[in-house]
Amino acid sequence: MDKHEAEKEINKLSEQIEAHNYNYYALSKPSISDFEFDKLLERLIQLEKEHPDLVKPDSPTQRVGGFVTKEFKQVKHRYPMLSLANTYSEEELNDFDERVRKVVGDDFEYCCELKYDGLSISLIYKNGILQQAITRGDGTQGDDITTNAKTIRSIPLKLTGHGYPEEFEMRGEVYLPLKVFEKINKEREDAGDEPFANPRNCASGTLKMQDSAEVARRKLDSTLYYILGESLPYNEHYESLEHAKKWGFKISEHTELVKDMQGVHAFIAKWEKKRHDLPFDIDGIVIKVNSFRQQNMLGLTAKSPRWAVAFKYQAEKASTTLNSISFQVGRTGVVTPVANLNPVLLAGTMVKRATLHNADNIKKLDIRLGDTVWVEKGGEIIPKITEVDLSKRKPHSEVVEFPKHCPECNALLIRREGEAGYVCPNDKNCPPQIKGKIEHFVARRAMNIESMGSETIDLLFKAGLVHNISDLYNLSAEKIIPLERMAEKSANNIIQGIEDSKNVPFERVLFALGIRHVGETLAKKLAYHFKNLDSLEKASQEQLLNVPDVGEIIAKSIVENFSDPHQIKIIEVLREKGLKFALDEAEMALFSNVLEGKSFVISGVFAKHSRDELVNLIEKNGGKHVGSISAKTSYIVAGENMGPAKADKAKKLNIPLITEDEFIKMIEK
Repeated sequence: MDKHEAEKEINKLSEQIEAHNYNYYALSKPSISDFEFDKLLERLIQLEKEHPDLVKPDSPTQRVGGFVTKEFKQVKHRYPMLSLANTYSEEELNDFDERVRKVVGDDFEYCCELKYDGLSISLIYKNGILQQAITRGDGTQGDDITTNAKTIRSIPLKLTGHGYPEEFEMRGEVYLPLKVFEKINKEREDAGDEPFANPRNCASGTLKMQDSAEVARRKLDSTLYYILGESLPYNEHYESLEHAKKWGFKISEHTELVKDMQGVHAFIAKWEKKRHDLPFDIDGIVIKVNSFRQQNMLGLTAKSPRWAVAFKYQAEKASTTLNSISFQVGRTGVVTPVANLNPVLLAGTMVKRATLHNADNIKKLDIRLGDTVWVEKGGEIIPKITEVDLSKRKPHSEVVEFPKHCPECNALLIRREGEAGYVCPNDKNCPPQIKGKIEHFVARRAMNIESMGSETIDLLFKAGLVHNISDLYNLSAEKIIPLERMAEKSANNIIQGIEDSKNVPFERVLFALGIRHVGETLAKKLAYHFKNLDSLEKASQEQLLNVPDVGEIIAKSIVENFSDPHQIKIIEVLREKGLKFALDEAEMALFSNVLEGKSFVISGVFAKHSRDELVNLIEKNGGKHVGSISAKTSYIVAGENMGPAKADKAKKLNIPLITEDEFIKMIEK
């Protein structure tokens, strides 16, 4: 295929992919399957690799991430990002209405919108192309997060249609859909990490991650709701949003125009009931004067516009009685207190249990059995107790003491330095820890052993057939069939699933081992860095710290894991049973030691490889990727738009700058 034909196909594929992105993420109307979409994207990636000079900054391939940002540049907002004045009462809303009428009269409309519980973002477009994405920051200046924003598929990289201004700013909210949030927390729990408290905190942390590929995996979403610019081609806010839809922006379908405050109150009442049915969190309603001319008449205060106000819903809470406290032991041994309550209706669901988080929280609340407590669900997936109604406390009530011994195995609990939770250290014999480790091991993203749910694992454990993960490979259909509710077909499926798991690649086996703090992504990085389990087992804490994303806590956890005689014995059994403890030969063929002893900084934009791919190539060939320049840096792989500060520092330290092609030749040698 010549360059002209490639350019035509690249343009066609780019248009198709972005149209499908818009249908899926903005309209929620997918027009092709995920498989078909992936095939289109794979073809585009292939063509751009063959013709790197045809790669455009608005290409859909920019959404997969791969660029690493060590520092987020501060950018001054052209228009200050003011916050909205908040109100919690209808009386204060009526006062706002009176102030508006005094300035603009009675002939106006209000635009009512959902108030998304996320992070504000400002998007700058020139000639229909996304140029920059900036966080709110302090309202005057924010962080440039353009690379990360490009991974959000509901943010258009290139506008469609016509009639948009030559240059303008689009503002909105970045948030995490609830289903995605639940999945992320499940993955964190599998890795033995603390789950995020709520979607907003998770979205905030994600948007400022340094690795844009990891941001892409988190699947953030956005909704845009305000346009700014000189000489905008319309007169009203609602009209501008209708035009923005045609340009490819995701605009809320729930926005409404109303004539007066009666319509505003009706909108608020409707969404107070319906907000729990939404696939994302909202914490209120935003009311804006619709006319841009009237907005200008009303003006701004130093902190907020006079033409808009946010009505915030009170966090959903209910009063009930605390009957008892259960102390649950998780896979990693952390003991979590859970309050058992008189059932109470909260946010549309009947709540019987609420988290108490940890011992410090119990002490802070001074909670006692029989207390009347307030339970809240504001922004939290799991209900929590926020306070105790002391006026209803019974006399002679007893203070709740956190247990000193494990409620499951009676081992003395410990509390690690810097951690809030108490932990049962008896991980070899504590039943919920044993069963939790097996559940993690057989999970789909780990060994993917089908027909092995928690109930089956509980049956096997109670029957004395499994005491750790290696015991799974000693099972047979004959041993399983006599168990309760176990048919011959189910038993055979389990045994076949266990046999099939021997083909699972090394990086997933490593994740399945359940090493504390080692999640799915980190297991892959460790596998690629050390290539086999033998090398990883022998690695010192210092050697582990050379692996990207491995800090002291994680390195210590890995060393402790492979120093444990019990764990060593389990690994030996798994090795004998044929599990893959090394990368495949085909993949190993891509590795060498040609870069051993050399460290590389990657800076700029590259034509043939993403930053992630370059990092992989460095690590697969024995080199070390580092984030910042120092006297110990061997080379800087320099792409386009490399920062002048880095170039100056490299010159002062006499560090060679090499091109992408020179780096590839270095590997080929």
